[in-house]
Amino acid sequence: MRVALISGASRGIGEATARLLHAQGYRVGLFARDEARLSALARELGEGALPLPGDVRRLGDWERAVAALEEAFGGVSALVNNAGIGILKPLAELSEAEVREVLDVNLVGPFLGLKAALPALKRARGVVVNVGSLAGKNPFKGGAAYNASKFGLLGLMGAAMLELREEGVRVVNVLPGSVDTGFAGNTPGAAWKLAPEDVARAILFALEMPERALVSEIELRPTQPPAKEG
Repeated sequence: MRVALISGASRGIGEATARLLHAQGYRVGLFARDEARLSALARELGEGALPLPGDVRRLGDWERAVAALEEAFGGVSALVNNAGIGILKPLAELSEAEVREVLDVNLVGPFLGLKAALPALKRARGVVVNVGSLAGKNPFKGGAAYNASKFGLLGLMGAAMLELREEGVRVVNVLPGSVDTGFAGNTPGAAWKLAPEDVARAILFALEMPERALVSEIELRPTQPPAKEG
């Protein structure tokens, strides 16, 4: 049984991951808020793709998604916590509501996803892949809320890795640098950036490792970023 629940599956890294995993024979649960985009992607992929509209900030939505996958495909063997947002502005300009929103989506969301899927993952001796960021190790100006969420994700899932490997569940963090998506209001089309498909390949690699091997962290960087990007 290879069944993956992918958050943020309606675009960007999540969509690329859904396409790659489905092509590799996975059954995929497409979890995001944009029901129309999810339904269109599921129709395009065909059999083995299930649209699961929901909000990562709501435990009930996660629980319904897990239940739907168990009913349709018999379980969940992989959870890909990919959904994320970025509100990038100077600290003095950040509102309390903006900070809470970033933390709720980027940090609390993955916690809720893991909590909802954990019983199924234990039964399947499955894998959790969290799409973090190099910003989870490297703070930058204007990134206070985003940095905090991604630093926190590494701490949360680092502890989860140590706990859950004893129960047969592997936890992997994938940390990409700049990816060519519309994230945080960016305009796609920068050829020097990583492609969403590059990150999807790293996720597949983590999922396909033998059960005896735990790749706890993968870092990806653009090969030739502009000089100002470091």
